Amino acid sequence: MEDPETLGFEHMGLDPRLLQAVTDLGWSRPTLIQEKAIPLALEGKDLLARARTGSGKTAAYAIPMLQLLLHRKATGPAVEQAVRGLVLVPTKELARQAQSMIQQLAAYCARDIRVANVSAAEDSASQRAVLMEKPDVVVGTPSRILNHLQQDNLKLRDSLELLVVDEADLLFSFGFEEELKSLLCHLPRIYQAFLMSATFNEDVQALKELVLHNPVTLKLQESQLPGPDQLQQFQVVCETEEDKFLLLYALLKLSLIRGKSLLFVNTLERSYRLRLFLEQFSIPSCVLNGELPLRSRCHIISQFNQGFYDCVIATDAEVLGPTAKGKHRGKGPKGDRASDPEAGVARGIDFHHVCAVLNFDLPPTPEAYIHRAGRTARANNPGIVLTFVLPTEQSHLGKIEELLSGENGAPTLLPYQFRMEEIEGFRYRCRDAMRSVTKQAIREARLKEIKEELLHSEKLKTYFEDNPRDLQLLRHDLPLHPAVVKPHLGHVPDYLVPPALRGLVHPHKKRKKPSSAKKAKKAKTQNPLRSFRHREKRQPTAAPS
Repeated sequence: MEDPETLGFEHMGLDPRLLQAVTDLGWSRPTLIQEKAIPLALEGKDLLARARTGSGKTAAYAIPMLQLLLHRKATGPAVEQAVRGLVLVPTKELARQAQSMIQQLAAYCARDIRVANVSAAEDSASQRAVLMEKPDVVVGTPSRILNHLQQDNLKLRDSLELLVVDEADLLFSFGFEEELKSLLCHLPRIYQAFLMSATFNEDVQALKELVLHNPVTLKLQESQLPGPDQLQQFQVVCETEEDKFLLLYALLKLSLIRGKSLLFVNTLERSYRLRLFLEQFSIPSCVLNGELPLRSRCHIISQFNQGFYDCVIATDAEVLGPTAKGKHRGKGPKGDRASDPEAGVARGIDFHHVCAVLNFDLPPTPEAYIHRAGRTARANNPGIVLTFVLPTEQSHLGKIEELLSGENGAPTLLPYQFRMEEIEGFRYRCRDAMRSVTKQAIREARLKEIKEELLHSEKLKTYFEDNPRDLQLLRHDLPLHPAVVKPHLGHVPDYLVPPALRGLVHPHKKRKKPSSAKKAKKAKTQNPLRSFRHREKRQPTAAPS
């Protein structure tokens, strides 16, 4: 139960312009991490803060950073414009997100506070020009910041006052250890620092020794994920790999999962296999991965948030897997070597209104599960996490449950009550679709999408800047069609729908019978095979049987 004596934003001594921006964002009161961290940061203390994903960590450091910079400009002696705030993040997407949040909070003081994002390697020339103007806050990945420091585009030794390391527990996992140590040699001896993390592991302890000076540690007494009243977590044991595909087909095609969903797999090859499989049944989806250009990845997230499509397939194996350590940065499982080492999906990226997270592949680590599950049930919205488990993965699942279980040891991942025998009628369809998705088809799909996204990202960049409405027309869930698509698979006959669900779900729209006067005309102009093409009708989620 929330304490009625919670410290409000208006009681923190913030600049009126920041308070107005907070009001515009619809934040009536601070989250727990914001309530504890902001006053301590404003006192000038170094902070080591742990709070779960989606708890408002970005604002917890952005608000005091802006307040201190505004206060210095308003009351301190007139000094030369310089970079005084540095935010380090592990991925380009997080850099964009952090920059966006800081700019929203600085909306009413944009003339006084300028923010620059230098995370994109392809924009080095334009970044050099931006850094010459000495923005107040610079956001970027350690490798890009170090690159600009070594080229003398950025100088921090005499000006830096605030350092933020966001998602600190991921920096070493990305292989940024050496870059970070080199980067710290370019900083002054005295500065205020904040380390924000979702977990406290050995990497965070190492960073603490490198960056912080007598810090205040905020290890908030809160669960790493929302409670069962907000986030429902289920496991479903699938006897074979084929059963996983069959169950996913039933959940999506019969609209048992309603609303926007994220599907997580462990390799890039698996993400395209899954997309092509769903394509066989006219279930649109798009793949988000590190091979795509940054502009395309951000555009996919933006369109997903705007409701252009409901299903995104994501991979985080190269980010959170054990091979991502040290010198192996960017070299994940076979088939993923071309992916961007600074592209991450599971951590920190703000997907809006995700109703369900489906772990089609079991997460590689318990921490990976937490960060995947953190994409749903955000900001007091409800959510569901459904994890598919093979019998051989039970021991690994036990490690995840051990991390999630509370002091009373109560199970967190409840069994998903689903009778597989009721969807046996769909099995031949799934086998048909799985046979069509060959390794050659997957290679062709990856190559085709990369070529198209590069075209959209580079050659049309200037055009889209002048014509933003045309950019909105680009969709990332269009069929790739390297595999043979059989039109009849997109149609679900009523006799195949499980008896318990008949009348509750409608996998296709019932077409009205045309009048006799129109039948002859339509017979000449309409291809009868197109009658199988349809749009899904959204229906309330059926309760598990």
